[in-house]
Amino acid sequence: MRRAISNELLSLKLAESLAAPTPVRTARDIRLPKVPNKAFAVIGVRRGGKTSFLYHYMAGRLAAGDEPGTHLLVSLEDERLVGMTAADLGWLLDEHRRIVPAVGRQGRRTVYLDEIQVVSGWEVLVRRLLDTHDTQVFVSGSSAKLLSSEVHTSLRGRSMEVLVHPFSFREALRHAGEEPAVEWARLDPNDRATVDSALRRYLEVGGFPEAQQAEYRDRMGLLKGYVDLMILRDVIDRHHVSQPEALRRIQRHLLTNPGAAFSVSKFHRDLKSQGLHVGEETLYNLLRHVEDAFLVRLVHMHSASERQRMRNPRKVYPIDPGLIPVYQQTGRENTGRSLETTILLELERRGYDTGWVRVGPDYEVDFHAARRGTAPLLIQVSLDTAADATWEREIRALAAAAAEFPRARPLLITLDSTPPLHPMPSRLEWYSASQWLLGAD
Repeated sequence: MRRAISNELLSLKLAESLAAPTPVRTARDIRLPKVPNKAFAVIGVRRGGKTSFLYHYMAGRLAAGDEPGTHLLVSLEDERLVGMTAADLGWLLDEHRRIVPAVGRQGRRTVYLDEIQVVSGWEVLVRRLLDTHDTQVFVSGSSAKLLSSEVHTSLRGRSMEVLVHPFSFREALRHAGEEPAVEWARLDPNDRATVDSALRRYLEVGGFPEAQQAEYRDRMGLLKGYVDLMILRDVIDRHHVSQPEALRRIQRHLLTNPGAAFSVSKFHRDLKSQGLHVGEETLYNLLRHVEDAFLVRLVHMHSASERQRMRNPRKVYPIDPGLIPVYQQTGRENTGRSLETTILLELERRGYDTGWVRVGPDYEVDFHAARRGTAPLLIQVSLDTAADATWEREIRALAAAAAEFPRARPLLITLDSTPPLHPMPSRLEWYSASQWLLGAD
């Protein structure tokens, strides 16, 4: 039986939410769809900046002239609200409309329901709010599947997703007060060198906001704590996982092998040889749960054949390059994988669907990225191409893929900002990572 939540407690929560200051946050390069009468589902990894994004949007609206009180952000991960239902939250929101005169004067209000997944039946309440035509609704949560499936099935096309990842490289520079004031082409050599140095630090620190100024030891503990919380709250508790040891094994394997191919069948055989007996279908479910919590991103092989996509291993990247040093156990530097991760996440921020490419039996290209309305991209990522063998390997693969995908733009992106010593083959383009990451869409 659920614990009853009194109207007195709900009134207290409402008063606290109205009285809370609107903090100043770093502006994010997150596109909000310009479609009226939609609920916006703000999704992303825990501690990645969803709440800060909501506060920033709220502050902008208030600065533009909306009356105080017409914007209400309710944080629902509050231990006092355990067992809260849609009826409880509905009462709180109705009370907000009743007691805030500005809502009546302005005729519109905006409510932000942060970590909505803790409220049973929330999607029915959101539909009612949309039906009133006087409430703009933002809901946020740390689960891709939960929000996607429930929003799309219950709100019948009346919602749009807004993806919030940890800081991009540009946003991290902005947060530190170091964002270039001019485009890359207009930066002088000293400024470019400063940006390149900042990128190398970003590949190590990552984009989680709280990690930006943390010392190494504190950052390692902070990020490991994030992962532990995701596993406990967003996987074990949410999906009622009954095989926590198998979950821990798959989590460690994925995070210690960033950018590597992953086969559930092979992993199943490995666990069996180690004496851990778990069903292969259970491992598939655990992998989906870990992706659903935004801990990792899965990249399938790009192919028009769904069967071929599913038969080939997926490549797995962490949600942030800062997680790679936390789980690196071999002692080797993993800057290349951190750069690949950063490029992949930037593609996702820019709205691309991304896969990896195999050309013939010998060649692979890191990413094929497609987005409606623009030419596809073929992207090969490399630390540098100074060595002849490295240059030949990367260019051969990219040129072969370009021949197979003639409509795509083939890009070689290197961490080294020195232009290649060799002439670029026809159609192939070179960018330094800093230039590409700071570039326009």
